[in-house]
Amino acid sequence: MRKAIIFIISIILPIAASAQAQINTKKVKISDFTQKITKVVLNGNDFFDITFQEEITAGWRISPYEFCTLEEFEQLKNNENYYFLMATYGQFRKETAPGLQFLTLVKGGKGADKGIGHMLEIVSLPFASAEYPSGRELVFLPAFLNIIQNHTLASMENDYNGYGGLASNNINLGKADDLEIIISEDDLSEDVTQEQLDKMKDNGIILTDEDDADQYMTDGVPGTLVSYVAIPSEPVAGSFCYKMLIDTQTHKLYYFKRHRIGKKAGEGFLPEDIDRIIASRR
Repeated sequence: MRKAIIFIISIILPIAASAQAQINTKKVKISDFTQKITKVVLNGNDFFDITFQEEITAGWRISPYEFCTLEEFEQLKNNENYYFLMATYGQFRKETAPGLQFLTLVKGGKGADKGIGHMLEIVSLPFASAEYPSGRELVFLPAFLNIIQNHTLASMENDYNGYGGLASNNINLGKADDLEIIISEDDLSEDVTQEQLDKMKDNGIILTDEDDADQYMTDGVPGTLVSYVAIPSEPVAGSFCYKMLIDTQTHKLYYFKRHRIGKKAGEGFLPEDIDRIIASRR
């Protein structure tokens, strides 16, 4: 009988441990997202707030939402019954000031008094320079909001997406061989070679100016990916550069990569990024 009890316990314990591990995963922690209110935090910048409100009203679809001020956020951030979507500033090591703005979605709860970095982050998407935004981010804002929503839903289904972050979308690039790719000349690193530029052309990748590239996004041209780069207006060694390829109609993210800016890597899509994109066309 004693052996039987030990055998039964040996079966129950791993199951209990597995259940406990599942409870603590990100997937489970955010499983209530669609039932809870998302507080969309307005930062007091009228120019951005007006556009932000318009795009949320037009395209936020995965949870009930309400707009709130920064003051209201401070009052509610410890409440786990709320999620918060807001523009935040990111400062990396070696930077003397924040270099980038992010669209960040977090869950309220204990520890929020220590700062946003101590809140449960669902996703954080870099979208503009912190000091001098170019205005291009407003063209892409509807796409960014859809990327955030799609990633949130994917994270609720699979911890691979939740913990992998936006880079987990890179698997989509292998399915883009029949899509047209538009890359803004301003999004390319100076290190991209003429040979690579020729290969881009040979593989149906169109290089154009920023205004024309943005028009593809504005028009929602089907079957098309367009480039976007988020970098500080005055990057220093140690700043990060983020590169994306986004479907102009569905707003699906096909490529998301970052690199640290330094002597060996400048701003924009690097030669290795271009090689990956070209390889996906074969």
